[in-house]
Amino acid sequence: MPLIKSISGIRGTLKGNKDSSLNSDVIKNYTSSFIQHLKNINKNKPISIAVGRDGRISGKKICEIISEVSLNMGIKIIDLGYSTTPSVEVFIEQEKLDGGIMISASHNGIEWNALKLFNSKGEFISKDDFDNINNIIEKKSFKHRDVSTVGKIIKNSNSIERHINLILSHELINVNRIKSANFSIVVDGINSTGGIAVPDLLKRLNVDVIKLNCEPNGNFIHDPEPLEKNLFELSKLVVKHNADLGIAVDPDVDRLAFIDEKGGYFGEEFTLVACADYVLNKNSGSTVSNLSSTKALKELTQTKGCNYYYSAVGEVNVVEMMKSKKAVIGGEGNGGIIFPSIHYGRDALIGIGLFLSHLVEKKCSVSNLRKQYPSYYMAKKKIDITNASFEEIFQFLKNEYSECEIIEIDGLKIIFSDSSWVHLRKSNTEEIIRIYSEAEDTLKATLIADRVISLVNSL
Repeated sequence: MPLIKSISGIRGTLKGNKDSSLNSDVIKNYTSSFIQHLKNINKNKPISIAVGRDGRISGKKICEIISEVSLNMGIKIIDLGYSTTPSVEVFIEQEKLDGGIMISASHNGIEWNALKLFNSKGEFISKDDFDNINNIIEKKSFKHRDVSTVGKIIKNSNSIERHINLILSHELINVNRIKSANFSIVVDGINSTGGIAVPDLLKRLNVDVIKLNCEPNGNFIHDPEPLEKNLFELSKLVVKHNADLGIAVDPDVDRLAFIDEKGGYFGEEFTLVACADYVLNKNSGSTVSNLSSTKALKELTQTKGCNYYYSAVGEVNVVEMMKSKKAVIGGEGNGGIIFPSIHYGRDALIGIGLFLSHLVEKKCSVSNLRKQYPSYYMAKKKIDITNASFEEIFQFLKNEYSECEIIEIDGLKIIFSDSSWVHLRKSNTEEIIRIYSEAEDTLKATLIADRVISLVNSL
């Protein structure tokens, strides 16, 4: 599998030839170039960055390589150890650092890892920034320290705690009522840092926590993406322990999904909808989600007299739109909640705080809460590009569905006359086309996606 380069960083498998794997040379080159980029934009002032990692087995070794490069380039690195992506983002902003790196391949499997690169705001670097970094690599224009400059490594293990403190101090998190509810919650931490962060947050809220896969050893028990098909064990445990709900996160804790008290899947698409419902009840304002997210957020927002906007897929794009529209909440249908009054980044921990606050105010079960939202269902599939180019596929489908509404700002989204839709886009993290479809029942959504796949395969 080739290296995947995007504005969220550099991602790859750990095995393969030197040109296609996330090997030590690649890590050194990208770290050196990222640091040089920070030096260039900061006029060579002293540079400080934070580095965190999820529970992947390869994370410690990669952190050692990054630390070695940082020392050689004469900068200060704050090694956060085990952390989460949103915790690193918050730490960068709080400490007014120049940037940071999170070592995590997010929802990808155990054989993957990545360097997620952040600017001084604790946000993903821009496309221009990433282009600059790649240009530095090509020209090998990074400079190691002179003999008078010595780098420094500082260990700091409290990034998750600080992140939790920030969440619990927010006015919209109803700490007292959550504590009084005496929730019992099963947590699937996918053997990564969610197994640390989520129980720590819940215990601060007086929750009885039942742990599943919460040892951060990197041995993912199941596919790490928090989708229904991967959460059977969590569902069984919720029922077995008569728990109020189950919580699942991905390895770096920026995606969030819930299981109701009956063992049913709440739906990662409706994580954002429920949290937005709560926020909009408190603060009027606009919302944003990407083109591949459920239309339920648009409908919810508009029923409250507020404006909804869509963006291209990808956290950077969602954040950019949220800033331009001054959105009070936004995110992605993969369970990614962005709550700007905490920070501009997907954050499962703030999502948990908002969701539980919503639940205690509604005074209802998770299953009854789900019934309050539309019955929309999504099919999420993928297909390898084998017989035709991405452009050829798009043009073919545009011709095939010429009578439908077409949106082309990010791949190809086809909206049918009954408001069902399908969205095709090239993945930022894998060499595939992702296909999302939504309709009023699972069968129809699946048939829409399968029809498109059949058309693509016919080329």
